[in-house]
Amino acid sequence: MFGFDIDMVYRIPALIAAMTIHEYSHARAAVAMGDPTPRFMGRLTLNPIPHIDPIGLLLLFVAGFGWAKPVQINPRNFRDGRKGTFIVSLAGAGSNIALGFLAWFFLMLLSQLNLIGEVWQKTLWQLYRYNLMFAVFNLIPIPPLDGSKVLMSLLPGHLAYQYQKIEPYGNYILIALVLIPGLLSVIVTPFFRVVELLIRGTTSLILGIVL
Repeated sequence: MFGFDIDMVYRIPALIAAMTIHEYSHARAAVAMGDPTPRFMGRLTLNPIPHIDPIGLLLLFVAGFGWAKPVQINPRNFRDGRKGTFIVSLAGAGSNIALGFLAWFFLMLLSQLNLIGEVWQKTLWQLYRYNLMFAVFNLIPIPPLDGSKVLMSLLPGHLAYQYQKIEPYGNYILIALVLIPGLLSVIVTPFFRVVELLIRGTTSLILGIVL
């Protein structure tokens, strides 16, 4: 899945696109909810450079575990703190699912019309795959992943307070998930398959109507 191979010419643009749209969407949502911090920090852009952490990007290829540069936000600026946290936290994964859907839709559309060559086929496939991986992984409810903030914004106050206590241990839990063989796959794969089924089913339905 990861590592250095000839398909990197397709994987690198797809990975950078997935990381960029994810972080940009966090920034855009935060600004929309009343927090100007991402704008001041230069993160309200689709230019990938401000969003990329070089070490995190490299580790994604060589170890299968990495990260982008997190968007800094100040929830105190949100007009509604709980609603703002929920929307901003969900925006990254939501944008990845949307981009993954578009990649799969055009991959299927162009394939059925016999208008796709190898380059576009591989590029769209990698764009689809990486965006789904980003979405599902980031929705795991373990700090500091987005899923933990989504869950915390939905929990009643006393439960959110108790849940927040695991935050200092979040990175250690994530490292354990990655290092213990097969554990991350057991957790992520079922959710990946559900999202994949929804995207592919919706695409088939639309194409069945328009073609």
